[in-house]
Formats: sequence, structure tokens, C-alpha cells
Amino acid sequence: MNKIRQVLAGPWIPSEHGKMPYFWLGSLGYLGWKYVYAAPGALELAMLALTLAVFLPLYCASYWVSGWRTVGCMLAGCLIGAAWVRWNVGAASFFIFAAAAAAGLRQMRHAMLAIAGVVLLGLLASLQVDHPQMRMMFLMPILTITLPVGVGAVMDARLRRSRQALLRKQEEVEHMATIAERERISRDLHDLLGHSLSLIALKAELARKLVHRDLDACAREVGDIETSARQALAEVRAAVTGYREKGLAHALASARASLAAAEVQLDEQVERFDLAPAAENVVALALREAVTNVVRHAGAKRCSVSLALEHGVAVLRIADDGQARSEADIRHGNGLCGMRERAASVGGRLALRARAGLELELRVPAGVTT
Repeated sequence: MNKIRQVLAGPWIPSEHGKMPYFWLGSLGYLGWKYVYAAPGALELAMLALTLAVFLPLYCASYWVSGWRTVGCMLAGCLIGAAWVRWNVGAASFFIFAAAAAAGLRQMRHAMLAIAGVVLLGLLASLQVDHPQMRMMFLMPILTITLPVGVGAVMDARLRRSRQALLRKQEEVEHMATIAERERISRDLHDLLGHSLSLIALKAELARKLVHRDLDACAREVGDIETSARQALAEVRAAVTGYREKGLAHALASARASLAAAEVQLDEQVERFDLAPAAENVVALALREAVTNVVRHAGAKRCSVSLALEHGVAVLRIADDGQARSEADIRHGNGLCGMRERAASVGGRLALRARAGLELELRVPAGVTT
């Protein structure tokens, strides 16, 4: 019972496909066109309900399966269409759905052969229609819509799989870079603090032994401990400053690598100037998030990144030539909300414009401190 509830709760179609697969079910309206001018009998209504009860789960399943199971879904759709063609020429819809299911076949050659097979089965099914005009009404959608829909679905699936592979590769590169950076930091801290802390420990032990025998010598050792501790603190601060300075540089390097992997041409105009650690962190994270959005969602071929200092304000501008054309095309997800919140936390602001692509402008006071 719990399993049935989970299935009914969904999702019925993988979330990466969005809402469009549900919208395409409206094409079944072609099957109901007949009943505008001819009322169905009780038996035909029962058979129609049974057909939909079988087809709808089959349609949803076609988005989850692959390989020979996809071929099974396509064949089942064609059989449903062939069973209905004699009584309702709107059964051509089932052949169109069957062609779209070819997206589950990874090999282009196999997908094209499967679509051709659907068209052929549609032609054979049309032989059941005796009236020439009705036969033509059945064949027109199959001959004009089936091939474009099938090829479009296959190309869309290939593009989706390519993007997923690219994202996995990008995540792997970022993960390896994070591990390498952690190892580098641990080595640096060991080199910085290992000697200093060992020296402080030895001098503290010596001062403890001298405290009852030679106060002057003990005072000198305590002074050395203070000097060594201050020196170690200065080295740690210098190291942390170095890491912060490399934060934006690392984000830029990661952006170049991600855009290059996605075959997006980069136009970079980045000025070098001092930034407070908090401001640099906001700029670096915004750059990383914006480039990730370009790679994942924009479908862009070109991307420009500029960073300049304008009257004490660091201005980051990122623009792409992707699909965004209006405010409705901008996805206000967690990434953009996070950018706005981080910018606001240091007195900055984020602006977005959708024209011939998406334009992002981040303004952060360069001298903000934590």
C-alpha cells in the first residue's frame, strides 16, 4: 500500500523534463475530435476509458526506461493506435507519442530506425481505414508530425545527457580542486606552525625548569616565547591573507575552466585592485554562481566577465548571449537569492537584466571589512 502511495504521489515524470510532458498530453484531444460530431456509444466510452487507463502509465513509464524497454513502450503505443484506427482516426496521436519515446534510445542510429518503424507501422495501420478521406486524415499527422517530433525528442534527450555529463565532470573537477586546496593549506600550516610551536614548547619547558633557579634566564626564555608566538601569529595572518587574495583568482581560474569545458567563449576584462576580505568573498562567490548558471541553464555561446573599481565600489559585470529575453526567463532560485543576500550583507546590491541574454551587475564597496 505504501509503495502504491509513493507511485501515486509522484513525480510521474522525471523532474529534469519540467512540465512540458504533461502539456503534450493535450495532444490526445485529437482523439476526441470525432466526438464533436458523433456521440460515442457506451461500449466505445468504456473502451476509451480503458485505453487511457493503459496509455497514461505507459506514457509516464517511457520517460523512466531506456534500451529495449523503450522499444517496448513504443511498440505498445503503436499497437494501441492500430487497435483504434478503424473507429477513430485520432489514433494517430498514439503513433506520435511512440515516436517521441525514441528519446530513450541512446544510439542515434537506433533511435532513427525506431522512428522509421513507427511511421511504417502507421502506414500499415492506415490500411484498416476504407474511406479515402478518413485514411488521409489519419495519415497526415503521421507523415507531417511524427518525424519532426521524434527527431526533436531524440536531439533534446542527447543535449540533456551531454549537459548532465558536463555537470558531473565540472563537479568532479571542483571536488578534486577542493581536496588539493585543503591538502595545500594543511601542508602550509604544518610548515608555518610546526617549527614555531615546537620552539615555544621547548622554551616553555626550559622556563619552567629555570623559574626556581635563575629568574633572569627564565625571564629571557619567557621573552623568547612571546617573540616566537608573535612571529607565528604574524606568519599565520600572512598566510590567511594570501589565501583570501587567491579566492578571487581561484574563482576566475575556475570560471575559465568551466566555460572552456562548456565551449563558451570568454571575454575577460578584470582589473587588479585591493578588496576587503568580505567584499572579495562576495565577488568570488557571485562570479562562481553566475558562471555556473551560464554553463547549466543559459545555452550561451559567449560570456563576458568584467571587474572594475568605480569610485571605491567593486563592480562585477557578467553577460551572456543565452536564451533569456525578458524578466520571465530569469530563474530566481537559491543561487540568485544567495547572491542578493551576500551583497546586501556588505552594503552592496545585485541587478539583473534580460535582453539578448542575461546581464548581471554586482556592486560591492571595496573597503567593507568584517
